[in-house]
Amino acid sequence: MRRLVTTAAVLLALGTVVGAGRPPLVAAPLPVRLADTGGGTQLITAVADSTSSTVGTLTWWDLRGGRWVPAGTAVARFGSKGLTEGTTRTQGTYTTPTGIYDLPYAFGVEAAPAGTRFPYRRATAGSWWCEDNEARAYNRWAEPLPPDCRASESERITAYPTQYARALVIGFNYHRPVHGRGAGIFLHVNGRGATAGCVSVPADAMDRILAWADPARGPHIAIGTASGATAITRY
Repeated sequence: MRRLVTTAAVLLALGTVVGAGRPPLVAAPLPVRLADTGGGTQLITAVADSTSSTVGTLTWWDLRGGRWVPAGTAVARFGSKGLTEGTTRTQGTYTTPTGIYDLPYAFGVEAAPAGTRFPYRRATAGSWWCEDNEARAYNRWAEPLPPDCRASESERITAYPTQYARALVIGFNYHRPVHGRGAGIFLHVNGRGATAGCVSVPADAMDRILAWADPARGPHIAIGTASGATAITRY
């Protein structure tokens, strides 16, 4: 019995030595724990405690020398009804879609901040985001608004000078739009409270993100919860 105890103690000691210097998986940077980072060397993560949360943490990361390091962080706001799985989301539910998405381009009512490298569309009085499920331009920037896209079902960009002062388009339901799933999901500046389904951050954080983001480095945004079926690590 004593020999078995001694052997176990030796093995335990060896295990401790072998594991020395290796941080446990839970201590690894969040991008390392994701199922996918989009393949680029920049990444934005937006994490909420649960699907009922309307606030969380947004962090932007750089891959340097094979290691993900945070470049900045900010308090994030989500939909007023929380978050939901992006692949099954329904339009008009005021939920933020979870998943990992590309960032097609930036836009804003105001000029792009210094250092912006993303393609940037400056909004005019005729700039709209078409959200009409019956329109051919569904989930697209439209200027002017097409005849088949009802204004009552869409957003005039300049009608939201605070929120859309500067923003990034999130590629949710964008490249092959499924009508009824949702339109106009952006990373934008905070308004007065929770969003209608977008992710928002303070104005200074939005400016820093636009100055940091480099389309040549393939940045994506991963949105999810800390755990559960919509855990950010599943995307």
